[in-house]
Amino acid sequence: MEPKLQRRVQRYGWDLAAGEYEPLWHSQLATAQSRLMRSASLAPGDHVLDVACGTGLVSFAAAKEVGPGGRVVGVDISGEMVVAARRKAEAYVVPQCTFERMDAEKLELPDASFDAALCALGLMYMPDPAQALREMRRVLKPEGRVSLAVWGERSRCGWAEIFPIVDAEVDSDVCPLFFQLGGVGTLATLCLKMGYDSVEAHRIAVTLDYADADEMCRANFVGGPVALAWSKFGPETRTRVCERFVTAMAPFRYSRGYRLPGEFVVVSAVAPG
Repeated sequence: MEPKLQRRVQRYGWDLAAGEYEPLWHSQLATAQSRLMRSASLAPGDHVLDVACGTGLVSFAAAKEVGPGGRVVGVDISGEMVVAARRKAEAYVVPQCTFERMDAEKLELPDASFDAALCALGLMYMPDPAQALREMRRVLKPEGRVSLAVWGERSRCGWAEIFPIVDAEVDSDVCPLFFQLGGVGTLATLCLKMGYDSVEAHRIAVTLDYADADEMCRANFVGGPVALAWSKFGPETRTRVCERFVTAMAPFRYSRGYRLPGEFVVVSAVAPG
């Protein structure tokens, strides 16, 4: 897909998902986000950039680490996600957190201005992840830290069947290379190519728990990466794709609920000194 179009798909898709994303995915992503935070080794007073911040789940966790003397800037391509994060910052009274709509591949931020950069499950949606990593390196101070999380290998993410099911109805173009960064050594190697040092990678197996089929479908269709395609479906199509997804997830059913296998890759690295 042409990069400009892919960015538009991501922007408007996540605008639509903004209201459902956090309640449906907060607990499911907690393991990856917790590991990412540990890898970042944030300290009081640090200035932190959170790329693809969404509603601020990682941003607010970082704010606790850096304290009132620190600063956290969250950026996201989705304006609705940024609005939601700003509302939370105001409600929770977290003045050290600010949020801006911004393209991760062209950060409107000064060079060498952050001690750490975080990106939790955002790189695989970007047309050019390498360029996003270059931009993060540019805005990091010498020996600044980057901590990244992506989904792992497709074969280890049971919910991945959602993509062919949706693509059978409409060309969703969520991301042609969604699972590519989760391959063995792929993201770590890319970090090395982009000039980072001290690269470390961790692979984490998880289970995504859903109380029933409705919750599973809402998370994956309404509050997830295919939200834009879902918004174009009529009632009959929505029923059909949900039925197909539930059938595909049958091996992971327990009682009324579902336990879907998943995998995350967390990579940390250091900008050159």
